[in-house]
Amino acid sequence: MGENNVDLPKAFAERMQRLLGGEYEAFEASYGQARQYGLRRNLLKGTEEEFIGAMPFPLEKISWAREGFYYDAAVQPGRHVLHEAGAYYIQEPSAMAAVEALAPKPGERILDLCAAPGGKSTQIAGRMQGQGLLVSNEIIGERARILSQNVERMGVSNCVVCSEKPERIASLFPAFFDRVLVDAPCSGEGMFRKDEAARQEWSQKAVQMCAERQALILDEAARTVRPGGVLVYSTCTFSPEENEGTVSAFLRAHEEYNIEETALENSLSKGRGDWISQPAEGLEHTLRLWPHLIRGEGHYIARLRKAGPQADNLPEAVMGKSPRKSDARMAVEKMAGKGTWQITGDKKLCKLIEDFLREEMGIGETWMARHPGRLVRFGEQIYLVPEEMISLTGIKVLRPGLQLATEKKNRFEPAHALAFSLLPEDGGRVYGLSEREAAAYLRGESIACGEERGWTALSYAGYALGFGKASGGQIKNHYPKGLRKSL
Repeated sequence: MGENNVDLPKAFAERMQRLLGGEYEAFEASYGQARQYGLRRNLLKGTEEEFIGAMPFPLEKISWAREGFYYDAAVQPGRHVLHEAGAYYIQEPSAMAAVEALAPKPGERILDLCAAPGGKSTQIAGRMQGQGLLVSNEIIGERARILSQNVERMGVSNCVVCSEKPERIASLFPAFFDRVLVDAPCSGEGMFRKDEAARQEWSQKAVQMCAERQALILDEAARTVRPGGVLVYSTCTFSPEENEGTVSAFLRAHEEYNIEETALENSLSKGRGDWISQPAEGLEHTLRLWPHLIRGEGHYIARLRKAGPQADNLPEAVMGKSPRKSDARMAVEKMAGKGTWQITGDKKLCKLIEDFLREEMGIGETWMARHPGRLVRFGEQIYLVPEEMISLTGIKVLRPGLQLATEKKNRFEPAHALAFSLLPEDGGRVYGLSEREAAAYLRGESIACGEERGWTALSYAGYALGFGKASGGQIKNHYPKGLRKSL
């Protein structure tokens, strides 16, 4: 037990003593030390220099995640306007390492199978830079809704959020994805320092139940990886049954997969404590993040490569579109106007939306070039769906892509999500807010303005917060009522 009186479960402590030997004392002492707090800047919005310049409190770089920073808990970044604008995502520092191991790239097809609340999905999206397809899945409906909200707040346009069982995802997307992340539900031992509930709910029986569930999830995930693709398995626990045991059993059942070294080993390797005593043969390159060796909580990561040609060497036929044809509602014709925006869908709808964005919103070709896709209408809602997404028919989808607009009485209103996708260079009518005005806007108040008229994006420090409609020296507030808050 450490200075902060973190009472470790007895059976857990005894097991860790056996595993760590002489390092156990340092491991136990780490529970008496203050936990580390981290946030991750949004790579979809501006440069690091702009981000640092806008931040009202000091930050310190995290060595293993280029977009990650430590912050002092006293600053409460979750209660700041920039958080609501999607400038950053609050995330435990060690949790950022799994996406580093995944190494996503723009233009790829990527699956985050157990994605809620969205930290790793939005980190993946930042690396993808709006290019390619990200499918973020969460089986539990309420958690999937939180995931969808975070994807929206971070301004991600190429992500489809769904809520399906792993076996259903595997049947829908056979050998489809370039990279798959399984951040598996686990016993949470790595979170004991920060999460009292995890300590109280822990039991050896729960560990075994988690290991059995992880094996099933990993088997289904394997079916979705294309030949030559990457599968990353991660947990936030120390249990050998859930970590090396799960990976070893998986490798025995799937001879087409092999453990692959990650670049993380250079930034995280701290000596023998990185491994449990003598690592099992073939698992030398799986990683353990220990709270007594790094400034973060406990984590485990294994990167696996499926046999076959790697992405850079794949023929176009393999890297091309989905093997399933799009639904008729998803449209079949390519609309390529004089501008750079290309969307697939009903020609009339495409023209109407394009005119709305250009003429009523003032959004130019810079934004359109960054956001290819196909238009889909769900009742009154108009979405831009990533080009490589399969048919949405039969899939429980919470967010089919980026919501662009709502059709009301033969006119369009911009969707709140559209604002988060905007950058300063995208054009359009933008009204910059002071911090006081931004806080008032988030509370739902109208904003005094000059001669502006029509739909206007309101921003703070270059980060868009939402829309309002300007007229008569006032911008009427259109921030969603369900999101309004006092900071």
